[in-house]
Amino acid sequence: MRELKILGVVILFTLITYWGVEPFAHSQMHAHHEPATFKYEDITPLGKKGNPQRGAEIFANAGCTGCHSVKSQNLPAPMDPVAASASYGVNPPDLSDAGALYDPKYLAAVIKNPAHAMKLDHKFNENRPFPMPNFYGVGGDLDQEVADIVAYLQSIAPKEVEPKEAFVNACGRCHDMKYDNWYVIGPKPKMDTELEEAQFNLKHAEYQENLKKYLGTNPPDLSMYIRSRGHEYIRDFIEDPQKILHGTAMPRVGLTEEATEKVVTYMENVGDRKKEKRESLGPLVLLYFIIFALLAYAWKQKVWRDVH
Repeated sequence: MRELKILGVVILFTLITYWGVEPFAHSQMHAHHEPATFKYEDITPLGKKGNPQRGAEIFANAGCTGCHSVKSQNLPAPMDPVAASASYGVNPPDLSDAGALYDPKYLAAVIKNPAHAMKLDHKFNENRPFPMPNFYGVGGDLDQEVADIVAYLQSIAPKEVEPKEAFVNACGRCHDMKYDNWYVIGPKPKMDTELEEAQFNLKHAEYQENLKKYLGTNPPDLSMYIRSRGHEYIRDFIEDPQKILHGTAMPRVGLTEEATEKVVTYMENVGDRKKEKRESLGPLVLLYFIIFALLAYAWKQKVWRDVH
């Protein structure tokens, strides 16, 4: 009976630690923030129905391909990643998947005023303009032209985007994922000589130096970030970095909820590949301890019965 009382005390303090102390410590280390909703309520919808055909014409006339590639439409990048980062601070994204990854309301806002849509007004101003200029139209109704461009991007977007592709487009131009051989300048090819290795490393270092000047610091490699931050934190951070880390240079990227889950899924696939196996093993370990405790108790009862 005494052993059962001791076991009860151990269980009680374990539960107090797990449900009381640990959540309290977490709340002190991480300030409370509202969970992600992906509604982007601060952005006003255009209220216009876009025409993809007109959008394609406006897209070309507005000079978007002077910075962005659209590989699905055979429109290559005008510069390599290092040269682009030297010009803009970061390599502009390919827009082939934009219509499938980003909220249409956000896409419209980022076309009209990118710094404001990305919540980077605190970093860029009249004295330091944002690398991507505001869109003022090509001579017609501005809101209609923006709606047409968004419709065009949606029309060329694939129906399905793989998790890694979502990560590369939304995050992979600032963050490395070395555990999956992804670098901000692209995947590291197979090297046959030390010279090739050195050339790749030099390009990578040049890009990171440009990125540091643009953001103020080098963004971290995200290979293991899922293990240190967790699914919920990363999901909320992607939706609105300023909500969690006020004043950060990381922009709001405007992903849809589905696209965000794909990014987090990719991070889990790289940084926590044993998650499903680990979670499935947990109940078996608990079952083992229960059986072991019962057998130990039965053995103890038998031994003490013979003594008495």
